Amino acid sequence: MQRHTSIAALRAALDVERSAGHRVGLVPTMGYLHAGHQSLIERASAECDIVVVTIFVNPLQFAAGEDLSTYPRDPEGDAIKVEVAGASMIFAPSTAEMYPQAMLTTVTVDEVSTTMEGATRPSHFAGVATVVAKLFAIVGPCSAYFGEKDFQQLAVIRTMSRDLSFPVDVIGCPIVREADGLALSSRNVYLSAEERAAAPVLRRALDAGVAALTDGETDAGAVRKVMAETVATESLGELDYAEVVDADTLQPLDHLGSAPARLLVAAKFGRARLIDNCDAADALATNIL
Repeated sequence: MQRHTSIAALRAALDVERSAGHRVGLVPTMGYLHAGHQSLIERASAECDIVVVTIFVNPLQFAAGEDLSTYPRDPEGDAIKVEVAGASMIFAPSTAEMYPQAMLTTVTVDEVSTTMEGATRPSHFAGVATVVAKLFAIVGPCSAYFGEKDFQQLAVIRTMSRDLSFPVDVIGCPIVREADGLALSSRNVYLSAEERAAAPVLRRALDAGVAALTDGETDAGAVRKVMAETVATESLGELDYAEVVDADTLQPLDHLGSAPARLLVAAKFGRARLIDNCDAADALATNIL
């Protein structure tokens, strides 16, 4: 497995692979890899000839007071997991390599980035879009794999890639969960034992929303209320939002019908702010049928 820390070296290595006719896969991460990340790498490895995993804790997507300095890191463990999952290259640049001088250019994706996470963390998605745009420009034509757990982030990246005509196929991959339903996240390490026991309430809230839809509820406000009330059953959870949105535009819905919809929830458990989501398609299909 090749390991690169410079943009020039990675570009040169990928040029060699493309000249041999190899399809390139990209899995951008901030490191501290878990089974969810490994599932992305495995999917990319199954569909591409060469897979590059980027490991970079991007300072642009952390606001003042957020956990940039304490974000969990494990470069040695990450390298083992990347190789086991089947990747061909690691790109682990320094901050100076990615941002050698003050950034005068940022990428802002309107509308899909303004609600939910965008409302709570106003500068976050500009930081995400900027670093991903840089990675797409560095790596070049490829298939890029992202987890659906960060569903709004996936929508931002898809929109950016389409609008800026990047030669990149953005592929969303299913959420990987613990046995009790908690979505895997690098920030789960922040949870105390009691908070870890409470955190699966996010999945239960989504399940409650889907159950309401399956029972025939079409008022999005009522579905939001059911999800919020479910989170409120755990005293250690502090709800940020429980939302029902159009799955394509991410705009809040008033009424659920045939259009694709997504249920999303976010809450704080001590130091950890966790998010989760699910597709409402199956429940809506049951209503329609």
